[in-house]
This record gives sequence, structure tokens and C-alpha cells, in this order.
Amino acid sequence: MKSNEDLQRDVLDALNWEPLLHAAEIGVTAKDGVVTLSGIVDKYNKKLHAEDAAKNVAGVKAVVENIEVNFYDNPAKKNDSEIAKEVVNALKWSWEVPNDKVKVKVEKGWITLDGEVEWNYQKEAAENLINYLDGVKGVFNYIKIKSESMDQIEKGNIERALARNRATDDQNIRVKVSGNTVTLSGSVHSWYQKQEAGRISWNAPGVSEVNNEIVIHANNGLKHGTCLLKRLRTNYTLFSRFLFLVAQSKAIDTLIFV
Repeated sequence: MKSNEDLQRDVLDALNWEPLLHAAEIGVTAKDGVVTLSGIVDKYNKKLHAEDAAKNVAGVKAVVENIEVNFYDNPAKKNDSEIAKEVVNALKWSWEVPNDKVKVKVEKGWITLDGEVEWNYQKEAAENLINYLDGVKGVFNYIKIKSESMDQIEKGNIERALARNRATDDQNIRVKVSGNTVTLSGSVHSWYQKQEAGRISWNAPGVSEVNNEIVIHANNGLKHGTCLLKRLRTNYTLFSRFLFLVAQSKAIDTLIFV
């Protein structure tokens, strides 16, 4: 596991690697895999980019996002009426969002989305359309999923879909179905794998809610290290040599034998 200092440095490097964030002043602290982002940016999409960049760093288990959006004294800053008009137009011209299904409210730059759609990708598309609009400070997405499918959700179908995906095929993911709700539990090695498992589950017809309770374990090498030890134990000479090398190295603190 990375030290707090190493993880903090990796997240800062990831933020600086993003062209959009070079001018943004974002502070980073890290403790036991939990990363906290703070600071002030002048665009809402910078805030989202910072969060995504931090989540994709190996070793990050959770992100606490305390970044504020402040337009300072920008003379081109838009008022709520102008923002509302742009949001409505964006939704109207989107092929992913059903017409007249999403209601919009704007207050001091904060946008509230409400209504009902059939699929989660439509809910996410409505929010994504807004992320890059000028004048937006934040989004509350209260859109509900109301599937028109009357079919019973098949747990096995979701499990097979997870097994087909390269990101989730060998992960410790458990699926539970109750009515229209899918609950995911278990563990994966990254935020991407957790999010991908959730996305795959949302694709099942009839799903109205996904509780993604998957835990992120940053020790990616444990599984492969265990397999290596299994193979070494079958060859006494190699295994003895391996133990000798480990004893001479400070890089490996713990051995796990299975």
C-alpha cells in the first residue's frame, strides 16, 4: 500500500497532467487511501475533471470533494434565466434524453433536474449535457428511473454480463436482486472497475435502482503474488532461492502462503 505522501504526490501529478486543470489551484490531502480535494475553480467541469482524475489514481479508495466554483467578477457571467434557457435547449436537442421527461430548476447557478426516464443512461446523459455549460455551479440530479419492462430481473444475466467484461470478469463481485433493485457487493482494485460493474448492472431491463456497495482494495498485486508463491512451492530449489532473495530485500515485508 502507498504511503499517504506517495498517494498525495500521485494525485497531484494526475491533476497537473490534465490540461484543463493546469491553472486550477486544487489542494490535495491523503490518508489511508481517502483523498480530499479542496480549492476554488472557475468552471464546474474543472471540478468534475479533478474528481475523476483523483479517482483514477491507483491506491485511491475514496474521494472527498470540497472544491468550490467561483466565477469571481467575470463580466460575462450568466444569470439564472440565461442558464435555464441553455439547459432546456441542450435537453431538447439531445437524442439520448426523452422529450418533456426532465424538468429543470436554476437557482444561483445551481441546477436541479427532476422527472422520470426509463433508463439510467438517460438520467446520466441529462446531467452530462449540463456539465460544460458556462455559469453552472453544481447539479442536483433527482431524476427517477421508471422502467417500462415488466420482466423479472434475472440475477444470472447480470452475473454473466459482469463475467463477459474484461474489467470485471475476475473480480470478487456479488449480485443480489430484490424486486427492481440490484445490490452489488464484494471488492475490486479500482474506481473504474466499481463504476463499470454499476454501469453493467444498470443495463439489465427492469432495473430502477443499483446499490453499489463494492469496496476498493488497492493491493492489486496480491492475487498475482499468491499465484507466484503457489508455483514456487512446487519447486523446492526455486522456492529456497526465492526465500533467500526475499530475506535480502527490504522491498517485501510480508509473505502469504496458501
